[in-house]
Amino acid sequence: MLFKERVKKLIVLSRRVIKDCALENGAIVAANTDKSYVPRNAANYRWVWPRDAAFIIYAADLLKLSIAEPFFSWLETNCQDLQREKRLYGNYATNGRKGSIAYFEPDQMGTMLWIIQHHFETKKRQNKKFVNLVNCLADGLVNIWDKDHFSKHTVDLWEEGHRQTSTTIKNNFTYSLAACARGLLSADTDTSNHIWKETALQMIEQINQAYNQEDGYFYRNRGKLIDKNVDSSLLGLIWPFAIYDIDDPKIVKMVDKIEKNLVVNGGVHRYQFDYYDGEGSAQEGSGGWPILNFWLSIYWSLKKDKKKALAYYRWVIMRLESTDGYIPEQIFDDFRIGVYPLAWSHAMFVIASHFLGYL
Repeated sequence: MLFKERVKKLIVLSRRVIKDCALENGAIVAANTDKSYVPRNAANYRWVWPRDAAFIIYAADLLKLSIAEPFFSWLETNCQDLQREKRLYGNYATNGRKGSIAYFEPDQMGTMLWIIQHHFETKKRQNKKFVNLVNCLADGLVNIWDKDHFSKHTVDLWEEGHRQTSTTIKNNFTYSLAACARGLLSADTDTSNHIWKETALQMIEQINQAYNQEDGYFYRNRGKLIDKNVDSSLLGLIWPFAIYDIDDPKIVKMVDKIEKNLVVNGGVHRYQFDYYDGEGSAQEGSGGWPILNFWLSIYWSLKKDKKKALAYYRWVIMRLESTDGYIPEQIFDDFRIGVYPLAWSHAMFVIASHFLGYL
């Protein structure tokens, strides 16, 4: 099959996966295990991760699927303790009850604020219907921000509880700060609030301090305790959170560091010394993550380097034989098969396709 035919077929398949993950009550799950195409041995990802849902909504808007506003309504009315605590935790059952991961992940709140603003921006009308949800999320972030750190322990997008920030050591996940800063600035776009903007600028200052000139990249966690492991999620500083310009020398050096340390046989890994393989044993080491291959593809598309953008994009598309054409969470060089289909992986494929001009 010709490459462009594979792309067209995968766009159709991705549309189906995303549509199937948008449930009748408005919830958007990471994988809909009710569907016959999901393998029996696949882990149960039929949970709502607000972060995943935000990227899925971005792709759905590109595909003209109307799933965004039902999800925003679901989040506002169903999400357990959101109105009381003004915080989002790891994941939620489809009825809104707190799920299997109970860590506080502030990037989910920032990412949701970003996607709400982006969704209504594409519709050329202001968001009025969900102003209370925006206020809840933005005020929630401000309430737990203490000038240079969060006043609660936090976990980043990789959800590893052993890597929490500390309120006594006062350190921050750089990716989380980027998501939250962009989210607050997005919220401020429609509802001018100087406290939201001031907090966002304080977060950006902490991001600036996370860059080490000598090492030539952003530390993924910085404060009194520093984590120097190179982490691919810091691509989020460029897209979608746009903390830095695409041609900023710091970004150019950071991407070079990511490519030299985390790209293995063409597949992009999460971070140095990552052993999570999604199978529970986590002894054999991690695989390449399609979401990260597509993330790097988006970066190179923004840099106008289509050759490099296509290289990361093609790496995933040409390795889907063992998953019946669906995109998994991870792709391995050996016999292991990552959980599939993962809606976030399909969403990032759609988004990367958009930037390459294939939609």
